[in-house]
Amino acid sequence: MNNILVTGGAGYIGSHACKALKAAGFIPVTYDNLITGWQESVKFGPFERGDLLDRARLDQVFAQYQPVAVMHFAALSQVPESMAEPGKYWRNNVMGSLTLIEAAVAAGCLNFVFSSTCATYGDQDNVVLDENSAQFPINAYGASKRAIEEILRDFETSNDLRHVIFRYFNVAGADPGGEVGEFHQPETHLVPLMLDAIDGKRDALTIFGTDYDTPDGTCIRDYVHVCDLVDAHVLGLKWLKDGKGSRVFNLGTGSGFSVREVIDHSREVTNRAVPYNEGPRRAGDCVKLVSGSQRAIDELGWKPERSTLRQMITDAWRWHQTGHYDA
Repeated sequence: MNNILVTGGAGYIGSHACKALKAAGFIPVTYDNLITGWQESVKFGPFERGDLLDRARLDQVFAQYQPVAVMHFAALSQVPESMAEPGKYWRNNVMGSLTLIEAAVAAGCLNFVFSSTCATYGDQDNVVLDENSAQFPINAYGASKRAIEEILRDFETSNDLRHVIFRYFNVAGADPGGEVGEFHQPETHLVPLMLDAIDGKRDALTIFGTDYDTPDGTCIRDYVHVCDLVDAHVLGLKWLKDGKGSRVFNLGTGSGFSVREVIDHSREVTNRAVPYNEGPRRAGDCVKLVSGSQRAIDELGWKPERSTLRQMITDAWRWHQTGHYDA
């Protein structure tokens, strides 16, 4: 059997992962409650609606499809919300993941690919993070993801649940074929917000802080193309299927891009000006957050070929013009 249970498979990253899994010869089985996902994006395998906290429903899906692995994307992921409502994040992300892990172990599905986050590292400003960097999350979102990583390690000890963990910052771009893309309600990510401003769907983009200690005064963040990101997840799955041990991999460019760089490249790609306002810094924003990915390149053979700023914006703009889901 080549069934892979993909939690959150109706979301932005999960739907791209399902397409990559199908192309690699697997059958992605999407498990999603559609709170933030879109059933229209489920195009590459079966869809099962369900919640991570519903153990009976999970047991039913595991019994029906007998997946050889789990690829776990489903999570709440908004940092400000996690600070205002931490219980919501611990309940959904941690308790939901624990329920999923217990169901997987009970079903004898002992290969687990987990989509974590570089937010587990916390406020480590202006350094290139790697897998050995200390983890000091500063918000409930990052803390919840770190807790899930620890749960996976405990279940490896007790039940031989082998896992691959991926940590990364910002994801951008879209499927070059236009079948799936990024569509959030409401939208909070820089690239789609910027494209909305270009398209007149919002008045202007706001740049939060222009006096940072960077070449152009705006803060720098790491971006990875969504297709490169999910390719790494498929490589992680193959790593486990080859019988290799549990491993953590960071995914990033190691340099990052400033807000003004993103705006300048979008102007070149779209041939349209970006209406924007300059606002004050937001509390808690760091000057520069970037991650290295040498381990993934060396050990997985990962090749982040689409993770240039121009390519990410080009693919996002194509989707922005032609693709959407019915809100």
